[in-house]
Amino acid sequence: MEMKEEALYYVLQTHPGRENKVASDIRKVAGGRDLPVFDVQVPTEKVIEIRNGKRREITRKIYPGYVIVKMILTDNAWYSLRGIRGLVCFAGDGVKPLPLTREEVDKLGLDSSEEELPSAENKPRIEVSYKLDEAVQIIDGPLDGYVGTVCDINYEKGCLKVNVSMFGRETQIELPLDGVMAFV
Repeated sequence: MEMKEEALYYVLQTHPGRENKVASDIRKVAGGRDLPVFDVQVPTEKVIEIRNGKRREITRKIYPGYVIVKMILTDNAWYSLRGIRGLVCFAGDGVKPLPLTREEVDKLGLDSSEEELPSAENKPRIEVSYKLDEAVQIIDGPLDGYVGTVCDINYEKGCLKVNVSMFGRETQIELPLDGVMAFV
């Protein structure tokens, strides 16, 4: 294997659920053996989950089963890291590890100093448990307690449209994603 002089980003595949342990072990091995490893990331994002009307913020791995490492790929570094328990392989062509392209690094936002990758507006993404055509109960605002049917979910705007029967006719209203809960 040839010596690379520039620190580049490489993708390492891990056993599922072992990403953080592998990242920690890479840091330990690199520090103990003075390897040219400059950054180790398990890319995550903050997500707001809404289930049964309860809102909770969680941190979720963006690429489960993968760790991203910025390093100068030397024979010593490659062989030292390959032996880490839980590490499956370096992503590559089957013979040698291949670095991410400049475009891939930019797209992933890897040159930021944060371990957590920035989202489009630095706001947590909201996920909900209800689906289209599902009955939901409004839990906020002047229509609190009304039951309706979800007819559109717009994650970008953070809102949804619900058909509610009011005064004998269907009315479509727009609510925030956390303004309803699945009807039980």
